[in-house]
Amino acid sequence: MFRLKTYSSSLRALSGIVLLSCLFTLNLRAQDTVRLSLEEIINKVETEYPLVLQYDSRIRSLQARADGSSSWMPPTFSFGLNSFPYQLDMIKRKEDPMNWAALMFSAEQMMPNSTKLRAKGSYYSSLKQVQQNNEEWTKNILRTQIRLLYYQRIVAEHKLGLIAENRELLKLFINISESRYTYNQADLSTIFKAKAKLKELNNMETMAKAKVTESNIGLNTLLNLPTETPFTIDTVVVLNNYDSIMVAQDTASVQRSDITSMTSSIRSMELNRSWMATGSKPDFGLRLSHMTMLGMPNQFSIMGMVTIPIVPWSSKMYKTEVQSMTYEIKAMNLEKENMKLMATRMINEKLAMLKYERQQFDNYQKDINPLYRKSMDANLLAYKQNTGNFFVLLDAWDMLFMKQLEQLEKLGLLLRLQAEYEYETER
Repeated sequence: MFRLKTYSSSLRALSGIVLLSCLFTLNLRAQDTVRLSLEEIINKVETEYPLVLQYDSRIRSLQARADGSSSWMPPTFSFGLNSFPYQLDMIKRKEDPMNWAALMFSAEQMMPNSTKLRAKGSYYSSLKQVQQNNEEWTKNILRTQIRLLYYQRIVAEHKLGLIAENRELLKLFINISESRYTYNQADLSTIFKAKAKLKELNNMETMAKAKVTESNIGLNTLLNLPTETPFTIDTVVVLNNYDSIMVAQDTASVQRSDITSMTSSIRSMELNRSWMATGSKPDFGLRLSHMTMLGMPNQFSIMGMVTIPIVPWSSKMYKTEVQSMTYEIKAMNLEKENMKLMATRMINEKLAMLKYERQQFDNYQKDINPLYRKSMDANLLAYKQNTGNFFVLLDAWDMLFMKQLEQLEKLGLLLRLQAEYEYETER
């Protein structure tokens, strides 16, 4: 962890620059009300964002379905007339062997095969794990969005600070040059060029403020707050060191929620196939009937029932489903292998890019910008001693300022690569 250093001018001791910088900082802080760290935003989004909360309801829904998977079909009750003759006067003939008229009451209950119930319950229970893995992967996506927005604002605020410092320094240069111009010690065209550079800073500042606003809108949306809600952030820049991680990784080392979700989905499909395969097993039933005879003693009947699913016109239904799911499982396994290959590729690419971009950033910080600063300081000293000219000093300042901006751009790229690597590895 380190705090990014913005370069001040060689004349930072001047009270005017210090005062204006302090006023700028106080004004920026006065506009904001709440300070939010990256970890606080991530924790709040992971626990309160609607896209995450929906998974709890889905898991509860699947749990309810699993709890009800062992239920039976409802019993059937029937009532009606049995063996009533068309000649109704026959009902009056008691003990007549032709008189079978009766009021019939029946109750029927099918009893599903216990193997089918267990297979069904296992399938529905497995679906919960899929949703849990999807929830974790959704959190990973949201974490990445938060990091990218947060890092974008960090870089933009550092740019605003750098622009503010260089604006005051450039104004000072212009004032000195204009005072010397009256004594023919400054070039008018260079003064106009410096003023144009000063106006260009306004555009740069507008662009940086646009990035701050864009980040605020995104973060406030994720926090479920009004998009214009002001807040401050922690501008301490954290560049994690991943140099010790080996670039060469095989697919077996990749463990991410989207891949484990695919594994869980494959397992669910296998259990669904097992459930469908139980279609070859018979179901049983029981039927009890009572007949209140109108011309003879009351009677009852008890009948057992069994389904025969192995007959050709019935077995085709579950056999084709089992075959279809077998091919689907094979396709899902291939898809999972492809996901692992792509994840391995992206992880290795991000690690390699982080390594080389970090080297460039360190070069800016340790060598390039310090040397450009020495060049500007030397030209400033020569200009003070009337041995240099404003054109050379302005060019030295411009080169230093551009390199400082390039360093901030490189920092933004490093932070983005870091966020993308942490997305690929689900850190």
